[in-house]
Amino acid sequence: MASRQSIVRLARASLCAARPQFRQSALSKAPIARSCPRSSSSSISQAPVAAAVRAYSQSAAPANNKIWNFEEIQKLTKDPKPNVVIVDTREPGELKQTGKIPGAVNIPITTSPDSFHISDEEFEDRHGYPRPAKDAEVVFYCKAGVRSRGAAGLARDAGWTKVGEYPGSWVDWSEKGGEVER
Repeated sequence: MASRQSIVRLARASLCAARPQFRQSALSKAPIARSCPRSSSSSISQAPVAAAVRAYSQSAAPANNKIWNFEEIQKLTKDPKPNVVIVDTREPGELKQTGKIPGAVNIPITTSPDSFHISDEEFEDRHGYPRPAKDAEVVFYCKAGVRSRGAAGLARDAGWTKVGEYPGSWVDWSEKGGEVER
């Protein structure tokens, strides 16, 4: 009969063989903790390590999105243009708590990221109003500018060419005393 110690050793060895082994990143000199001894036969441990760029991150964003500031958005709310649509990408619950920029439509990017890729009919069924025309300029904002950047990228991917961002977003709007629609 095998001893308890040999059974535990055998179980650990089989678990270690099933786990991927990672080597230290060339980008970081911090040691990587290992729960299993390094295996020289593991091809995974020899895999190269590379840095990845996140989609819609600062370095991946298209440079041709028009950047809007508080004064431009405020002017647009006082004198709306039929070919410019302000899009609030926050969730409906956030809008209930804070309100929105006057005249903005709500397309929540977190729960409806496919909104610019679905048919016009499905969009209207989901949101209750027509989707902005592809030749309209769409200006995105959220709470702090992160979701709006992602939404701008999604709209551009879906064929919208006149895409803008208000990076200050709701935080900037409310701090500067912008009018609120509830």
